[in-house]
Amino acid sequence: MGNNKYSKTKMLQFALITAISLVIYAFTNGKNVNDSKSVANDQNEAEYANTNKEKDSKFLVDVAEINLKEIKLGQLAQQTSMNSDVKELGKMMETAHSKCMNTLTILAKKKAIAIPTVLTENGNDAYKKLSKVSGTSFDKEYCDMMINGHKAAIAEFEKVIKETTDADIKQFATSTLPELQSHLEHATTCQKKCEK
Repeated sequence: MGNNKYSKTKMLQFALITAISLVIYAFTNGKNVNDSKSVANDQNEAEYANTNKEKDSKFLVDVAEINLKEIKLGQLAQQTSMNSDVKELGKMMETAHSKCMNTLTILAKKKAIAIPTVLTENGNDAYKKLSKVSGTSFDKEYCDMMINGHKAAIAEFEKVIKETTDADIKQFATSTLPELQSHLEHATTCQKKCEK
């Protein structure tokens, strides 16, 4: 009899946990609520919704995501590639984006804007995809990712330079943009060498 009562309690607990999980899933539209980008965006949206600062906060969150991804992929390139040009590109990305992340962290703190501090879902997906290939396929895929990622980042930086009214964010974007353009050139050169 006691065992039956115990199992009913366990079943009720399980049913309750399942129901709560489904409610959370419904409210988050199936998104990973623990994704560091989602968490940061939600915090900023609650604080700065419908203000100029909302766009600025989205930009800083995006830049943090870019930095974290480039650092991780740069480390992977150094570990995986057998090509010295690709290894060198990976090292450059890790160093430059680590430095950029440090500057960004100080800026975000000054502006009271939440940013991701660990690799985002997008970054994890890119890492998993890249870690499944090796040899010349890895080199090509890594260079492609660097080219596409930096083209998108440059467009975002150019947009914020034109649109932001925040002098500090404009200064950060203006001073970082030439380095991103340099990264794009390096990645393009590296890709051409890999194709030979």
